[in-house]
Amino acid sequence: MNKVEKEEIDLIDLIQRIWSNRSLILKVCGTSVIVGLIISFSIPKEYTTSVSLAPEAKAKLGEGNLGMLASMAGINLSASSGDDALSPELYPDIVKSTPFLLELFPVKIMSQDKQMNATLYEYIDKHQKAPWWSAITSAPIKLVGWMISVVKGEEENKSVVDLKPDAFQLTKKQAENANAISKRIDVSVDKKTGVISLKVTMQDPVVSAQITDTVMTNLQKYVTEYRTNKAKRDLEYTEKLYKEAQNEYYKAQQKYASFADTNKDIVLIGFRSKMERLQNEATLAYNLYNQLSQQLQMAKAKVQEVTPVYTVVQPASVPLIPASPNKIFIILSSILLAFAGTVAWILFLNELVDQLKAKMKSQSKSAE
Repeated sequence: MNKVEKEEIDLIDLIQRIWSNRSLILKVCGTSVIVGLIISFSIPKEYTTSVSLAPEAKAKLGEGNLGMLASMAGINLSASSGDDALSPELYPDIVKSTPFLLELFPVKIMSQDKQMNATLYEYIDKHQKAPWWSAITSAPIKLVGWMISVVKGEEENKSVVDLKPDAFQLTKKQAENANAISKRIDVSVDKKTGVISLKVTMQDPVVSAQITDTVMTNLQKYVTEYRTNKAKRDLEYTEKLYKEAQNEYYKAQQKYASFADTNKDIVLIGFRSKMERLQNEATLAYNLYNQLSQQLQMAKAKVQEVTPVYTVVQPASVPLIPASPNKIFIILSSILLAFAGTVAWILFLNELVDQLKAKMKSQSKSAE
């Protein structure tokens, strides 16, 4: 008998062994369906809200065909040109930053049933559902943490109202809630199109939509303040110089008018020279005032120019279908694992266990 025939016989034997134990496989797979249903219905539902933003595209010199080729390759030349230090690739880091997350703590939210009116901090801290087995798995960790806090004499202040969060030094509870919020926010940027995708996952669909809209608004505000900061400071300085020049011009004009009205009938050269000097001072003051007036208008236009414009491609809306858990996937995975484990038991583990039992019995008889 050659090797191919032996392999065929072994394969047939394996199939026969599996078929002869089909009742066991069906029982285990049926049990796995029940377990999968219990698991899938025990996991709280999560709802995801997605929005898409398209920032204003600004043409840059030197891109041309090279920029088109780089865009096709997934490379954004505008991000590396150095013209703007806050490129869209940094938006995910901005949203995950501690100061940005702390701004979300006092945001007022309302649940779908309108029975809860709390801040996002309170919602994350007190109104999160968890599977029933999490109470069992987290009990040892909570016990150890409680014992450590008792030994060290630490007492956590759980009121975020009484204890204003400080990005420099957060409490343990504040850090945990900030991390929990961060995990529920996802920001990605398409390097080819520049479209910004923002997703927020919450256990309540209305809260998910509210926080998505808030994060989008805060991100736009953050980027706008960053890009217009210098232009606004230049505008404030120009406004200050403009007001000073305006006052100086009004004073010089008033001096000239008063002197001219008081000495209008005097033709002495000394009075005429002083009047010309006052007139020249008023003219110089007017020229400076006029120049700063033009610069003020340019500074206002500069602020408007550098203010980024975002087009909301996909606005936030309350999701109707939960994003997780995927009940079908959980049940099918349970069935697959049960089938694979049962087959492995029938073909390999059962025989190995029988051999170990026989070996132990022989050792015990020899010992007697």
